[in-house]
Amino acid sequence: MGSAGAGFPAADAAAPAPPPGAGVPAPGARYAWPLLPAPAVVTPYRAPAHPYAPGHRGVDLAGAPGQPVLAARAGTVVFAGPVAGREIVSVQHDDGLRTTYEPVGPVVAAGAVVRAGEVIGLLRPGHAGCPAQACLHWGLRRDRTDYLDPLVLLRPPRVRLLPVPVPWPDG
Repeated sequence: MGSAGAGFPAADAAAPAPPPGAGVPAPGARYAWPLLPAPAVVTPYRAPAHPYAPGHRGVDLAGAPGQPVLAARAGTVVFAGPVAGREIVSVQHDDGLRTTYEPVGPVVAAGAVVRAGEVIGLLRPGHAGCPAQACLHWGLRRDRTDYLDPLVLLRPPRVRLLPVPVPWPDG
């Protein structure tokens, strides 16, 4: 369970059941929405010019205070707790990517293995600049400083076809 920190209440003893459809990715995609129903994107990803430049290293998704936050894919919780006054959960996935979720009151602890769609925390209000009652900042990174747009995780991979050579080579 998440621990209570300064100003943060302890996580509930039991996580709520995930909503129907939790953890079900879009056809061809390998990740699923961390909030259900699929939320509005209120602030898109903005890549920084370099690893330490300003940008928006994730997307803000409209939600409601207390709404269950779901693991977008199976993985291992590598962090669950407060950082700089915000509660965060980070999940490392088997494909080498790490997703982060904030502000989230964790119902999991570091080291927990989670399934896709499992409730990892409850959405907290108070995300700066959020026009909704609460916003989930959903982030994605590869390595320590390579931030990516998490919305690409929800799209099936693109298939690109090359033109047919004329004449067709014999094989």
